[in-house]
Amino acid sequence: MKNQDDVFLIVDDEPDMCWALENILKKNGFCSKKASNGRKALELVKQNRFRLGFLDAKLPDIEGLQLAKKIRNVDPLVRIVIVSGYFYRDDADILNAQKQGLINDFIAKPFSHNEVLKIIERL
Repeated sequence: MKNQDDVFLIVDDEPDMCWALENILKKNGFCSKKASNGRKALELVKQNRFRLGFLDAKLPDIEGLQLAKKIRNVDPLVRIVIVSGYFYRDDADILNAQKQGLINDFIAKPFSHNEVLKIIERL
């Protein structure tokens, strides 16, 4: 097990996506907490310190980029990765969010085990 600062936030309304990310993290010794919507995610961010958050781009109650902005207001140090089957890496909204420091990286759905680990290493 890594140190307790290595806790990751997973926010996705698709249980299979949460399960996949959670298992990749667990197999590599990381802890995670998950939320199925933006409201629950914000509650978790207020109660915990996360090393990194994987946020779905499209949630039932909020867009992922809007949620990233709210999370930044609570904890400006958390690293944020948008996970999306909707956006592309070179999408203008994603590029602008990275340029502004709103998000740190992007990963497309479906993703591979190695893609997730590379992002964790890089961030």
